[in-house]
Amino acid sequence: MNNLQLLKYIFIIAITAVIAFFIHTYVLKQLELPVYNNKIVLSYIINTILAISILLALYFFKHKFKHQLGFLFMAGSFLKFTCFFIFFYPSFRADGDISNLEFTSFFVPYAICLFTETLGGIKLLNSLD
Repeated sequence: MNNLQLLKYIFIIAITAVIAFFIHTYVLKQLELPVYNNKIVLSYIINTILAISILLALYFFKHKFKHQLGFLFMAGSFLKFTCFFIFFYPSFRADGDISNLEFTSFFVPYAICLFTETLGGIKLLNSLD
């Protein structure tokens, strides 16, 4: 994977997250549910930034830690869950229950970013000798 391909996957992660955000908020609006509650904007921003950061870390450490890239990828997932427990979990549990809207406001962007990040990671791993 070269620099241009890296930029392509960063762009894919960002654009996919933006499109998913607009679809997600559109569906909430159509269902007459609160659109910007449950830290949905923060969730998309944090998940997108983390996905891009993890892909960049894999790219920059691809030669130094060639045989440990899978572990670096898993560490990135651990970082995402750590961010969930720091930024989202306390406010979601404030009322004693995590509602479906709260769950989806974090899980949808997490899943979208994880999927696109994984595609870039697969491309990166396949490009190694």
